Amino acid sequence: MRKGVLYSAVLFISGLFFTLSFADAPAPGDSRKHTVLGKYVTSIEAFEMWKAAPEKVKVIDVRTPEEYVFVGHPLMAVNVPFELWTGDWNAGKKSFSFALNTEFETRVRHQAGLQDTILVMCRSGHRAAVAVNYLAKAGFTNVYNVVDGFEGDPVMEEDSYFAGKRVKNGWSNSRLPWTYRLEPELVYIP
Repeated sequence: MRKGVLYSAVLFISGLFFTLSFADAPAPGDSRKHTVLGKYVTSIEAFEMWKAAPEKVKVIDVRTPEEYVFVGHPLMAVNVPFELWTGDWNAGKKSFSFALNTEFETRVRHQAGLQDTILVMCRSGHRAAVAVNYLAKAGFTNVYNVVDGFEGDPVMEEDSYFAGKRVKNGWSNSRLPWTYRLEPELVYIP
């Protein structure tokens, strides 16, 4: 009996410390990455959170299946795209159009409960912020934006050889485990 109580107390304190250690992360400078929940982590912090409690922390990659497959993804990330590529060209924006994935909330609920810790990742933190806000509106309360995303932020110094390239932070640039390999239980299949 005593061992069970002690074990429960240790788990509770560990969980409290784990939650508090990431609760005060500052909002990113880029307002497009801000969320209504105000929970932010870098890709390095996200990996440390997952590594500390892989059964309790869910990494959700909200990029399109094409990005997940061809650009690569964190080993443990479940692909639940927030938007899907339509194939339609938007001449005004000079880009292809995307539409909300109508299965998004259902798929996330299949992966995590409303109180679970969810780390949402996209390419750079912008789509992830929109997805976090969507999940907050759906009742999820412990959702973080991985603010530097998978590919990271672009180098802004115009005189740099790397100007405009996403090489300064992000999961893939931080020497964190990632792959091109596809695991059927992690891949989004419509």
